[in-house]
Amino acid sequence: MWKTKTITSFNSFLQSYLASPTRRFSRVAPPQPAVIRVTNNIAHLGPPKTGPLPRQLMYLPPFPGHPLPGKNAVNGADGDVGHVTAISWVKYYFEEVNDKTIQSHFTKGLVVMEKEDGVRAMRKVKHNEVMQVGDKLWLPVSIAETRISKRYDTIPSGTLYPNADEIAYLQRLVRFKDSAIIVLNKPPKLPVKGNVPIHNSMDALAAAALSYGNDEGPRLVHRLDRETSGLLVMGRTKESIDHLHSVFSDFKGRNSRCKAWNKACEAMYQRYWALVIGSPKDKEGIVSAPLSKVLLDDGKTDRVVLAQGSGFKTSQEAITKYRVLGPMINGCSWLELRPITSRKHQLRVHCAEALGTPIVGDYKYGWFIHKRWKQMPQVDIEPTTGKQYKLRRPEGLDIQKGSVLSKVPLLHLHCREMVLPNIAKFLHVLSQREADPLHPGISSKPDLLRFVASMPSHMKISWNIMSSYLV
Repeated sequence: MWKTKTITSFNSFLQSYLASPTRRFSRVAPPQPAVIRVTNNIAHLGPPKTGPLPRQLMYLPPFPGHPLPGKNAVNGADGDVGHVTAISWVKYYFEEVNDKTIQSHFTKGLVVMEKEDGVRAMRKVKHNEVMQVGDKLWLPVSIAETRISKRYDTIPSGTLYPNADEIAYLQRLVRFKDSAIIVLNKPPKLPVKGNVPIHNSMDALAAAALSYGNDEGPRLVHRLDRETSGLLVMGRTKESIDHLHSVFSDFKGRNSRCKAWNKACEAMYQRYWALVIGSPKDKEGIVSAPLSKVLLDDGKTDRVVLAQGSGFKTSQEAITKYRVLGPMINGCSWLELRPITSRKHQLRVHCAEALGTPIVGDYKYGWFIHKRWKQMPQVDIEPTTGKQYKLRRPEGLDIQKGSVLSKVPLLHLHCREMVLPNIAKFLHVLSQREADPLHPGISSKPDLLRFVASMPSHMKISWNIMSSYLV
């Protein structure tokens, strides 16, 4: 009888537990934390990445217990040998590593200590803890790899020696040069910033080949994507670089006492041309959609997504003006894009996700549309005659160069026009503490500089094929 009542009460408790909408977790085994990852535009909820494996750790030799050579020991009250802290013991073995890098390993709790007896478990150690004889420090191998990878971060101009052909090629890209800036027409598929696997980047080559008599070469003040072409501005002096950084920021350098400089900064703009698949509903408008950055499953590749409706709290404001240049031909249309803010992949994400018209050749943000896109001539109506549009292919045209007719077209995004303040004119005024009148020779120079860059060959081919009736 007692067993029957017990089983009945247990069954009723189990049914009520399963039917209850409230989730109950054990205090002994709480739920594991979860991380949102995005793959192919689909968000997945999964476990976080695991920590460093044992094979990813290294240890220093046991502390010998004597003062380190070349270090001033702190003597105790009884005159015994002074003490050595944990961070001093690590810096002693890694002299080439930056002190901030070593300090960050202690701050993040990545350094652990093992006592000489080996019985007590390893524990996290602070940077100011005193080392005892026989103590052994364990730390990630990344601190040793920092010493190796430091040589390959950004290639300095002193170690890069471009040949005569490379120098002549870079100089042909220059569209404007004065004492303050250099403006180039960047070709596609040329990286702007160098890192470990990239050695022929624009900043490294320009620093070595475009000094034009200066002690140092020009420096980057803004960036273009690897596949994007068009106008790229570089500063030649420290003063011009600082002012250009403020011009390309969202504040656009409008905090000076010189009213002419403030007006010139307000008039600064960039215009891009892009060939997109489809056409926006409105012929012109403003896209105001904040962006967020997420990591993919591999933990290394990042991706920019629209922050609205994604559930991500951290976001950056992103605004883009657009205008349709003409009718849709063969399923594509040309857009003029004018970014108001400067965010990574802003134009590509706004075209693909906000307007629903990804840029031709943008397989990162428009892969799904490219998969369904048929690069065959479609029936369109010419706006002037009302007849069916026939795709015209110029004679002798090589379509296997990344144009819209090739099997794998390149990215059709080009920075075509740019208006900048005349940095060389305003440097004298901005460097003075008091507002002095400009020299007559300087005041006669224009406040603004306008540059226009021709499109690369693959976009020229697409333009000649699909731009007969642009307005």
